[in-house]
Amino acid sequence: MQNRTPYIGRFAPSPSGPLHQGSLVAAMASYLDAKAHHGQWLVRIEDVDEGRSVPGAGEAMLALLRTLRMDWDGDVVWQSRRKLLYQEAADKLGAHVYPCGCNRREIADSRVGTAPDGSAIYPGTCRHGLAPGKTMRSLRVRVPDMRVPDMRVPDMRVPDMRVPDMRVPDAAGCTASPATTANTDLITFTDRAAGRVAQHLATESGDFVLKRADGFWAYQLAVVVDDAQQGVTDIVRGADLIDSTPRQIYLQQLLGVPTPRYLHVPVVRNADGEKLSKQTGALAVAPDSEAQALGALQAAAAFLQLPLAPPASISAFWQAAIPAWAKRFI
Repeated sequence: MQNRTPYIGRFAPSPSGPLHQGSLVAAMASYLDAKAHHGQWLVRIEDVDEGRSVPGAGEAMLALLRTLRMDWDGDVVWQSRRKLLYQEAADKLGAHVYPCGCNRREIADSRVGTAPDGSAIYPGTCRHGLAPGKTMRSLRVRVPDMRVPDMRVPDMRVPDMRVPDMRVPDAAGCTASPATTANTDLITFTDRAAGRVAQHLATESGDFVLKRADGFWAYQLAVVVDDAQQGVTDIVRGADLIDSTPRQIYLQQLLGVPTPRYLHVPVVRNADGEKLSKQTGALAVAPDSEAQALGALQAAAAFLQLPLAPPASISAFWQAAIPAWAKRFI
């Protein structure tokens, strides 16, 4: 551990609504991992999609974190104020980026396939230039063509409702290990929970969007730029984002920035098996007393399978939760 870069983690919620129990689980996991590593914990408001951002939601999330005694290090970063950085990164990508004139219906009608995150795989229509009569709608990044046999690994992603043993055998062995080169589209990395994860970008993603048709920068680019600029070494987040990680590693490689370690934890689901979100009716975490705040914290800790006795206060909760996380997951 002495030879490792000092730990910097982060919590990066999207302010599309109030923070709910699923978001609290992700926040708690990243916070505890940072504290257990004696590192920094940053907070970033990912409001790059300004069309979905709810006025005041980001500020309300910060107020809730303060109520829960989840104090962050440094200044809060707001993606909506960093557009120049994203433009500079897109410019740096040069010939890897090209204009695309396709709309969603045209991409869906191509029926190339569906990506792991449910989006339609782009067929590469505009790779060699816009067709006559087409105008640019978005910017895409070109992924390598597939030049190796499709040697898929079994699906080892973290289960939805169970936290596996996330012990890290040693610091050197748990860093992300991207394996893409100019001759292959295969990206592999080691997740602290799921183990080895592999994805062929050409057949499971396709050329993906960096700047959307509505003019907003895409999440995949913004998160890579921000993590690199903030020096993030460790990303702890929900397992619903594990399929985005290979695209982010690919961008990290193109931009020449470090790849963090990754830990994807289970997502909280409702009774119908749907991930908790504003769209699925997730209720806001809105305690109006310390007892209610403790209840929300204890529920999140129980979901993460941390064996904690009922605490007498919020401070006592964190004093017990940090070593419990360290004992179980480090």
